[in-house]
Amino acid sequence: MDFCHNARQDSNRMNLETKREREAVVRNSLIDLAPAQSIRALKTSPPLSSVPPHSSAHYHRAFTLIELLITISVISILSSILLPSLSKARARAAGAASLNNTRQLLLAWNLYADDHQGRLPYNLGGTGRNPMGIRSSLNWVNNVLSWELDADNTNSAALIEASLGGYVHRSTTVYRCPTDRTLSAIQRQAGWTSRNRSYAMNAMMGNAGELSLSGQNQNNPAYVQFFTSDSIPRPVDLFVFIEEHSDSINDGYFINRAYSSEWLDLPASDHDRSAPLSFADGHAEMHRWQNSSTLRPSLPDGADLPISLRGEPQQDFEWIISHMSNRSP
Repeated sequence: MDFCHNARQDSNRMNLETKREREAVVRNSLIDLAPAQSIRALKTSPPLSSVPPHSSAHYHRAFTLIELLITISVISILSSILLPSLSKARARAAGAASLNNTRQLLLAWNLYADDHQGRLPYNLGGTGRNPMGIRSSLNWVNNVLSWELDADNTNSAALIEASLGGYVHRSTTVYRCPTDRTLSAIQRQAGWTSRNRSYAMNAMMGNAGELSLSGQNQNNPAYVQFFTSDSIPRPVDLFVFIEEHSDSINDGYFINRAYSSEWLDLPASDHDRSAPLSFADGHAEMHRWQNSSTLRPSLPDGADLPISLRGEPQQDFEWIISHMSNRSP
């Protein structure tokens, strides 16, 4: 019995020692393995500098070349669609500003008549393309524009000291369309940014001086010259102020002869083929031109006046003539 008991104790002791040896081997193996795993973990982990804050440890995918080209193409297409619309919107805004200027000049014209027993402002001019250039503060404006370096092109006193100056609060801005910046080469070289006037008055309105001494206008003897506001029979149809083509404007007197099929003075067409006009009844409107002969570039010598209309469509010319005056009785 003692022998068997001792044998079992020896066996248990051997098993315990064997177990301890195995645990030691496993423990040593784990200690040897840990550094290798740490190194591999460091090699496979992204660098800390590439991991954005508050983000998981992965890279953000960048645009590919194809995606970038598609984005640029979409932007180009949208620009081609939107830019013409924006250009038209700017043109409409400029047209509205110019239209308002003709309305302000018309208001001054009416106030002048109220202060002068119904007599309309002086509207002195010349015969066709030969402006008289009369220097008088009695006239509604007192300058003659050109493509030279003449003081009339920029002298604000020629506007605000003329007969309507006080009725526009001596403001020079109402005399010029905000988009009218056409200049000759020598004017640009002199540092000019614009001339000072874009508008003219219907030649059949007001006292034209020597041209109307007989009671009729020598340029249109078969038509009525209106000297007073109450002598205008259909004011809703007859215009007073008009924006004139930059190569046509000289004095403030807009004249075309009813019996001659040619443009002597040409209306502006910068506002989407249109020009602003204000009428004797107080309203103002944009009129769109139909004929290509009316549409001349706003450049020095761009109008090439006079423009013969023989054999050409004349709707625009006839519209102007019919809205300048009535035939004499």
